[in-house]
Amino acid sequence: MKELVIISGKGGTGKTSMLSAFASLAKNKALCDADVDAADLHLIMNPQIIEQHDFDSGHTAFINQDKCTQCGRCRDLCRWNAIDENYTVDSIACEGCGVCYYFCPEGAIDFPLNTCGEWFISKTRFGPMAHASLGIAEENSGKLVSLIRQEGKKIAERENLDLLLTDGPPGVGCPVIASLGGASAVLIVAEPTVSGRHDMERVAELAAFFKVPAMICVNKFDLNPEQGKAIEDYSRERNVKVIGRIPFDPVFTKAMVQGKTIFEFDGNSEGSNAVRDIWNKVSRSLELE
Repeated sequence: MKELVIISGKGGTGKTSMLSAFASLAKNKALCDADVDAADLHLIMNPQIIEQHDFDSGHTAFINQDKCTQCGRCRDLCRWNAIDENYTVDSIACEGCGVCYYFCPEGAIDFPLNTCGEWFISKTRFGPMAHASLGIAEENSGKLVSLIRQEGKKIAERENLDLLLTDGPPGVGCPVIASLGGASAVLIVAEPTVSGRHDMERVAELAAFFKVPAMICVNKFDLNPEQGKAIEDYSRERNVKVIGRIPFDPVFTKAMVQGKTIFEFDGNSEGSNAVRDIWNKVSRSLELE
């Protein structure tokens, strides 16, 4: 079983549209939405939820006022100044380190596990899908990314599928790092702007650090051919395989508005043809054919 992770150095480059398009073309595959902070693959896949689970991770301190003697020990030990003069905990400031809990002489501090979000196993018209939703302002998204990828792999192995298509998070932080480990390959979707090039360079360096083979395509290439070519030149210098250019095509937005992939909306558009060519190269690179 191979796993292709689609990533980008920033949001809005079109990686979710690309993955959903690949879902239309690939055979014998499972899907995984690892962009848990801003999950949106479900808007196109329209999943039918089979399993729903809470995601529990991290702790937040809570002071039991009936036991607290206000000795000040917890306030002195808290590095985050999360305990106020009334001996209540600011849940946003609290980093869940547990020092106050372990050293409270009265045992007045509880340290419950947080429910940070939910994760799901679903059916879609393109195959099974693992996806999740992180709660508002919650942390530990890297752990949830790892969990969702594991569940996606379990589905693929259980159903004897050849491929796991994973929609990775944007950026280069902890969630992206969690999406890369053990992947067969990554496809970086870049946009032809100065910031797009900068962000692409950072995520390409991250993939190289983890020794994950990387490929790159430039979306909306014709809007700024000079920057698009600069991205391709950089990629070749770093031995990152350049596998295609996608022209600006309104079909992507029109398909998204209707909750469809580009091939379901218009499989003969200029953008669709470019994506189909890219998929053929990706599948050959992964030896799926």
